[in-house]
Amino acid sequence: MVRFGIDNIVKINPAWKNEKIGLITNAAATNAQLVPSRKLLKDLDFNIKKLFSPEHGLDLRGVDGAKMDDFVDVLTQLPVISLYGNKVMPSADDLNDIDLLLFDIPDVGCRYYTYLWTMTYALEACKKYHKKMIVLDRPNPISGFLPLSEGPILDEQTCSSFIGRWGIPLKHGCTIGELALYFNETKKIHADLEIVKCSFWNREMMQPDWGMQFVPTSPAIQNFEAAILYPGLGLLEATNISEGRGTALPFQQVGAPWMDGNKIAEAFNGFGIDNLDLEPVGFIPTENKYKNESCNGVKFRVTHYPSYLPIFTTLLFIKLVKDIYPQHFKWMPYPTHVNPSGNNHLDKLLGIEKSEGLFNLPMLAFLQKIELFTNSGEWQKAIKPFLLY
Repeated sequence: MVRFGIDNIVKINPAWKNEKIGLITNAAATNAQLVPSRKLLKDLDFNIKKLFSPEHGLDLRGVDGAKMDDFVDVLTQLPVISLYGNKVMPSADDLNDIDLLLFDIPDVGCRYYTYLWTMTYALEACKKYHKKMIVLDRPNPISGFLPLSEGPILDEQTCSSFIGRWGIPLKHGCTIGELALYFNETKKIHADLEIVKCSFWNREMMQPDWGMQFVPTSPAIQNFEAAILYPGLGLLEATNISEGRGTALPFQQVGAPWMDGNKIAEAFNGFGIDNLDLEPVGFIPTENKYKNESCNGVKFRVTHYPSYLPIFTTLLFIKLVKDIYPQHFKWMPYPTHVNPSGNNHLDKLLGIEKSEGLFNLPMLAFLQKIELFTNSGEWQKAIKPFLLY
């Protein structure tokens, strides 16, 4: 069974456990026995003084993009400072009464999943206010197999935002700890940083190989299937296609009232992508797009996880739907707390400017273009010095 950083730090019983500690975490962060990290550390007399929470809040109840407020945690009775509320970076006052900052939040291996960027702001705050930062590392649930990482690499000059600050691939193939080391060096942050590694994990392993159940990482990522599809199907946020939020299978079934699932499934399956089948479905979302409306669409069923390319596949899916339904398909803003206008959402998700124009290309030219920019290029070489596994 895989062991997380939280499991290993408990075994180490570090000297700093009696120092004043701040912990950035959420309810998805547990040990291998599914005990919440914050409870485990407190019960073992780690001197946790306060908690910090990312998007969705400590208890993962906040809807996507909603502002989260400070409160007191029922489980530990510790104060919780939101890093997705009035600020995204811990302030001088927040860190004044602590000696070090711990970070323990599960990621899903996708650049626009915001927990990664909360980590980078915390890293910068630790440097600014002279605090040590310790990342309790966790495996990448959709594997760390770098040859299957996928671009685009984010263009920092035109597309930097809270869903992608810096230039890494959209599906990056790394752990949070590895990216902390990478950014600490390449962004010249130079904070006092330590990583507590995982054990018994190798880069080709996916979450089902870990020997434990999947703990939902956010309201819409409820299982491994959603996690592996999310780096692609998350792009549907920028369209008027429902990504399945408000249904039993978010980021697994997608559609709209104007879509014919049989037609789309037949057309897409005709491309002969050998690790994916689309199946016609119907659903009625209880929230988000098309709330309480009957939708038709498709369920994405991955038949071979290790070789699946979510970004290339979803871009092809969007192009197909746009071509079949030119009168119905639309690009949409996606307002959130950190981007109230929601404008240029596809650019921010993909990390490239004027990305909507790609979908106006003829299909052959489009395929050539997306094959080029989903190639993660020099990423394997760039990240190699910072790999821990």
